[in-house]
Amino acid sequence: MTAPILAVEDLTMDFGGLRALDSIDLSVNDDEIVALIGPNGAGKTTFFNCITGIYTPTNGSIDIAPPGQPAVSIKGLKPNKVTEKGLARTFQNIRLFQNMTVLENVMIGRHCRSRAGILGAVLKGPITRKEEADIIAASYAVLQKIGLAQHVNEFAKNLPYGAQRRLEIARALATEPFLLLLDEPAAGMNPNETRELDKLILQIRREEKVSILLIEHDMKLVMSLSDRIFVVDYGKKIAEGNPEEIRHNPEVIKAYLGEETDD
Repeated sequence: MTAPILAVEDLTMDFGGLRALDSIDLSVNDDEIVALIGPNGAGKTTFFNCITGIYTPTNGSIDIAPPGQPAVSIKGLKPNKVTEKGLARTFQNIRLFQNMTVLENVMIGRHCRSRAGILGAVLKGPITRKEEADIIAASYAVLQKIGLAQHVNEFAKNLPYGAQRRLEIARALATEPFLLLLDEPAAGMNPNETRELDKLILQIRREEKVSILLIEHDMKLVMSLSDRIFVVDYGKKIAEGNPEEIRHNPEVIKAYLGEETDD
């Protein structure tokens, strides 16, 4: 059996006397959509922040094994280095460059794969100009796939809310990740936008060969998309399993889902 593309073991995060994460184990396999769910304040975003280098965990290991490559540790790496390793994320609160165009926002994500450096950017030699043209072309191609090509020259702040969410995903995809981390991608979306998001996430896995780890409160979205679900409460993992197992897990029902449904 191949190694998981993400293997997190015994992940613990303390803030002073507060233990936000308590010995969490989680894995994501190639071509898998995994959800991390739990009540507000359960530690989900803290988990993402540890994985992506915003926080350095107090304890535990974070290993990645991109398809066809050996496993390496990313614990303690800076966020830009984590991105270079092939993990990209979106945020619970939209973090676009609002006064830049849609294309420019995606180009920023794409620049992590550029090689020109500061000197090349200043001198603008033929190699740098060629690379910049390639970045523009690749960024536009991402916008076409995400369904935002018609907004290419609009300022990000002028997009509808759902389109801004999609733009964040497009910028993350421009970094060429093998694993995409989505932090509440459906937050604030109306039902139609959520349905379109569902289709988009499945499209990304199918066409871009990108695995996905998402935090989400929309249980209908979680249950329809996920291959496996991990549940945390008060910083501890209380359950893991497929959607049907999670739906009927007594601990999960008590902590989060509230009651069993027949949906």
